[in-house]
Amino acid sequence: MEHYAIKGGNALVGEVEIGGAKNAALPILAASVMTDESVYIDNMPDVRDTNVLLKAMANIGVMEKRTGRHSVVLNAANVSNLVVEDDNIKKIRASYYLIGALLSKYKRAEVALPGGCDIGCRAIDQHIKGFEALGAEVVIEHGLIKTRAERLMGAHIYMDCVSVGATINVMMAATLAEGTTIIENAAKEPHVVDLANFLNSMGANIKGAGTDVIRIKGVTRLHGTEYAIIPDQIEAGTFMFAAAVTKGDITVKNVIPKHLESIVAKLIEIGCQVEESDDCMRVVASKRLKTTHVKTLPYPGFPTDMQPQIAVALGLSQGTSIVTDTIFENRFRYVDELIRMGAHIKVEGTTAIIDGVEKYTGARISAPDLRAGAALVIAALAAEGYTTVEDIHYIERGYEDFHLKLQALGAQIELLTDDKEFQKFKLKTG
Repeated sequence: MEHYAIKGGNALVGEVEIGGAKNAALPILAASVMTDESVYIDNMPDVRDTNVLLKAMANIGVMEKRTGRHSVVLNAANVSNLVVEDDNIKKIRASYYLIGALLSKYKRAEVALPGGCDIGCRAIDQHIKGFEALGAEVVIEHGLIKTRAERLMGAHIYMDCVSVGATINVMMAATLAEGTTIIENAAKEPHVVDLANFLNSMGANIKGAGTDVIRIKGVTRLHGTEYAIIPDQIEAGTFMFAAAVTKGDITVKNVIPKHLESIVAKLIEIGCQVEESDDCMRVVASKRLKTTHVKTLPYPGFPTDMQPQIAVALGLSQGTSIVTDTIFENRFRYVDELIRMGAHIKVEGTTAIIDGVEKYTGARISAPDLRAGAALVIAALAAEGYTTVEDIHYIERGYEDFHLKLQALGAQIELLTDDKEFQKFKLKTG
C-alpha cells in the first residue's frame, strides 16, 4: 500500500504553481454533457476525483480526448445510457452533479448515491427539493437516485440551508428548463460562480452567481465552448499554511487573491507576513505562531476545507485556540492522529480546544479524509523525526503531485510502497 515517508524539520521555501480547482472541475465536467457539441476544458486538475468522473462519463457514451495532462475535449452527442452506477463513481461525492446535468438535457437520470470522505452528513434533501420544484419526480431505489420529468418548468426556490451541491445541481437542471428559475439563499462559493460562467459560455442565461440570489432564464439548447477552470483556493491555502507551520517562505502562483481573503486574514492574525500581487501570494513565517479563534462558514467565511490545516498550525501556537466547524460534524477525525504526534487538543461536539505545544514528533499515522490527510502531512513536515502517512489515496483525490510539489520546496518526503523502502529513506535522510 502506498504511503508517504517524511522527515520533518525543514522550513519550506520557494514557489509552487497551483492547479485548477477540483471543486470547480467536477461540476464543469458534468455540465459538459448538456450539449451535443464539443467542449474544450483547460486547467483541469489531474487528480483521482476528476479521473473517476471522466471514466464514469465515458461509460455512458461521452467521447473523451485528452489533449494534455490538464486539458480535455468532451463530446456528449452519443450518450446512450442515463444510468450511472459503476463502483468507482460511488466513491466520489461529485457523482450527484450528473443528476442535474442529465436531467436538464434528457429529462431523466439515475445515478448512484454519492460517497467521498466520511466527514459527516451531506444530505441531498435540498437537491431533491429543487428538482421537484422544477417538476421532476425523484425516488431513491436500490442505491440509485432516480429522477424523471415530462418537462422542467422554472420555479422560485428557497434553499433551507446554504448548500453548494444543491445550488450547483439545481442551477444545471434549470438551465434548460422552460421559463425563469430563482434560487434564493444560494451558495456563493467561487466554484459556483465558475460553473455559472462555464454554462453562460455555452449559451446559458444565468445572473447573480456569487450572490444570495441566482436567476436562470431557461434556454432551449447549449453549444460548445472553450473554458479554463479557476485556480484551486484550497490547494493554495494548504501550501500557505505549510509555510506557517514549517516557519517557511512560500509563494503560491496562479491564484485569485480575492478567493483567499478569509485564509489570508487568519494567517496574518496568527503572526505570518503575507504579500499579495496580481496572481500570487507570498507567506512568510519567521517566529512562533499566535493563537486565534476560527469558525468555518459558507463562502466568503473561512472554508471548512481549510479547518484541519489551520488546526495543525494552531497546535504549534503559543496559547489556547478554539476551532468550531459549523459545516460538517465529523471534521475532527484527524485529531487522534495529531495527538499521536504530541498535540494537545480536546474535541467537544463540533468544537476543538487547542493548547499549543512547542513541537510535534514523528509517528505512524493515517489520513482519515482528503483535507485532513494533507494537514497531517504538513504537521509531519514540521515534526521532529520521521513520520509515515498511510491511506494517502484520500489525499490523491484532490491534490496533484502533492509530494513532488513539497519536495520542490525542500521537504524530505517520498512516496513509498513498503516498509523496506522506509528503511532506505531513513538511511538516505539520516
